[in-house]
Amino acid sequence: MSYVDGFVIAVPTANKAAYQKVAEAMAPMFKDHGAISVVECWGEDVPEGKVTSFPMAVKAKPDETVVFSWIVWPDKAARESGMVAFMKDERLKDMDPENMPFDGKRMIMGSFDMILQA
Repeated sequence: MSYVDGFVIAVPTANKAAYQKVAEAMAPMFKDHGAISVVECWGEDVPEGKVTSFPMAVKAKPDETVVFSWIVWPDKAARESGMVAFMKDERLKDMDPENMPFDGKRMIMGSFDMILQA
């Protein structure tokens, strides 16, 4: 079964176009290194919780939007080798990590073994 990397990020709402540009540049790189698909979702109905929530988890500010994204890989081995190749990709050198349109320190990420796809 497939393997998934998942991400939740708070992006300044004013940076939506800049975020989309970065996402559109990175998606082909992931796919070139073995990803099956890359999905980026701009939050529309993401309520603040009382105990936990997406906005609370990434410490979203009032002027930020929560982004939920994931990358699907054929399996864990493809993900491991694909991420190594991605990190060495020459196209990444054109992207300044200090100049991303979001605060990467508040990003939540994790890798998951898919157990059901319906």
